[in-house]
Amino acid sequence: TGIAHTMRMLEGGYAMVLVRENALYAFRDPHGIRPLVLGKLDDGAGWVVASETCSLDIAGATYVREVAPGEIIRISDDGFRSEMGCRPRTPANCIFEHVYFSRPDSVKDGSSIYLVRHNMGRRLAQETPVDADLVISVPDSGTPAAEGFAEESGIPYGTGLIKNRYVARTFIEPTQELRAMGVRMKLNPLRDNIEGKRLVVIDDSIVRGTTMVQLVKMLRNAGAKEIHIRINSPEVIWPCFYGIDTDVQSQLISANKTVDEICEYIGADSLAFLSVEGLLKVMPKGGYCDACFTGRYPVAIPESFGRDKFMEGFKPRNLDKPLHFDDDAVVEKYDDRSWEEEHGEA
Repeated sequence: TGIAHTMRMLEGGYAMVLVRENALYAFRDPHGIRPLVLGKLDDGAGWVVASETCSLDIAGATYVREVAPGEIIRISDDGFRSEMGCRPRTPANCIFEHVYFSRPDSVKDGSSIYLVRHNMGRRLAQETPVDADLVISVPDSGTPAAEGFAEESGIPYGTGLIKNRYVARTFIEPTQELRAMGVRMKLNPLRDNIEGKRLVVIDDSIVRGTTMVQLVKMLRNAGAKEIHIRINSPEVIWPCFYGIDTDVQSQLISANKTVDEICEYIGADSLAFLSVEGLLKVMPKGGYCDACFTGRYPVAIPESFGRDKFMEGFKPRNLDKPLHFDDDAVVEKYDDRSWEEEHGEA
């Protein structure tokens, strides 16, 4: 009851697990912005909740379903119980989960993350062709898209960068100095593969530009003849307020520079991004939050909260419903009933 009451007060994105001495609770925001999945251990040994399905695989659990937006799950000695804590709203899954955050061996919205990223690369090759000798990825999140780009373009795919597996994701680091240092520690060019070649370099996104400046410099020093950067997502222009550490627009390079200016800044021969329309074409059917690309926020940002976060001249569109979704179907489907009442035992 306390969780349900709190969920009706909160606005924004969350996926939470609360552990007490007698029970485990899991609950998710009514838009489903942040991901949460449910799995079951073999032989009825127990339940597992996690942010993505690859964790279920590691734990030896079988994927059952996603925790529904607005749902509360209770797992205890009394068994499994589920009810709707608050009325679901128009689905707005974080689209950046498919672009970057989720692991490629996870499944989301019924589709393999790997396959969706592979199709992003194919679409990117269709929209932004380039004449080159080799397609390489910025590992690991850029690899599926690079394979898709190579397959669609007919340009061979190869390894150009070796990743140090013990360095965390760089754009999440709190300072610019740490992010720049992280790039140098994280990636090392493979000179034998790239020297004298015209490269297509595929990455998932450019957020602040830190990684790409360092990366292009490394590849130049390793003898690359040309460097053509292709990004398998649109430009990140707008800040995120739903749990991602990009809540100040002035830090985002695409909010400050044009594509040509970014290309010159990072030192590449060319630069292109996947279009918003192209990204949505390859996504599984559903409702998404694409605010970081479009400024369409599914949960309105209070003026007092966002006052210092947007640059002058940028006016966000605080939509109640994202595009590409039929809200009536959601209302009809859930209608504030419990999961058991509609679906029976999980």
